[in-house]
Amino acid sequence: MNDDNVWRGEYAVETSAAPETVWSIFRDVPGWKTWNAGIEQIDIDGPFAAGTWFTMKPPGEEALRSQLIEVRENACFIDETRVGDLVIKVAHRIESLGAGRTRIVYAVDARGPQASEIGPAVASDFPDVLASLAKLAETRSA
Repeated sequence: MNDDNVWRGEYAVETSAAPETVWSIFRDVPGWKTWNAGIEQIDIDGPFAAGTWFTMKPPGEEALRSQLIEVRENACFIDETRVGDLVIKVAHRIESLGAGRTRIVYAVDARGPQASEIGPAVASDFPDVLASLAKLAETRSA
């Protein structure tokens, strides 16, 4: 595979919210659109568990089908989206830092045709999304 076919990026934010609070926000999939401006509509086909599919529609774009491929309570979930031969996985990690601090990490792994272009496009709003998520989690923790 040449370099155009693999792209990885990682984004993180620290918050005073507890991991359990962040997890409760992650588990509420229909509520994602309240803190993620990149989601116009979202529907999940079952429980928040590995193997469950969900459909997410970004504003002004076609809806995408994604699958939860790993779910670890209060720690991490990974979703996978396939578009033709392109595979994009996003790991959403919750890391306890101690002293009442939590780090939320979004790690993107894009593989396939044009991964080096599409990966950064997918991740372009992650800093804003993470900031909104941290703010909401802190509001719920207060």
